[in-house]
Amino acid sequence: MHIIRREEPDDAEAIARVHVHGWQAGYAGIMPDEVLRRLNPAAWAQRRRDLGTADPAHPFATLLAEVDGVVTGFATFGPYRNNQDRGDLDRRYGEILGIYVDPARWGTGTGRKLLAAARAGLAAQGWAEYRLWVLADNVRARRFYERAGLSPDGEESAYPVPLSGGREPVRLRELRYTARLDG
Repeated sequence: MHIIRREEPDDAEAIARVHVHGWQAGYAGIMPDEVLRRLNPAAWAQRRRDLGTADPAHPFATLLAEVDGVVTGFATFGPYRNNQDRGDLDRRYGEILGIYVDPARWGTGTGRKLLAAARAGLAAQGWAEYRLWVLADNVRARRFYERAGLSPDGEESAYPVPLSGGREPVRLRELRYTARLDG
């Protein structure tokens, strides 16, 4: 049985593990292999700690899905980031920054439960509309969001993926999806 709960400071490693494995499986064939190979869960966990994501005063909240004490997924949400910049927030809209599920748990309902919990969290903070960004080539995620009632609103962005050796970053096309929370 899934338990959905708020992130705590000791969760950084478990969240980072799900995040990295989610990227490696979900973005295979979309992101360059060299990028996916060099992902480091320990570094991602430290980044979470450095950002203070478990702090209740942090502008973004992360909810975890847990089964038998094991973190199986997470969702992060909060105010909308203009130009996807955490320092430039538009508090008129909510945003889901990401939903990641351990690939071994794909298709088990974990993502749907996390999305429902994130939507409830956004609604509880007073937002009537929310947005999220998804890679255009991530067909699986786009299908998931569309089944949940989100749709592209016509806004696009380029997600820069840094490459090693000082090469220019690869820019992956992203689409912005939106939905209402009050309908």
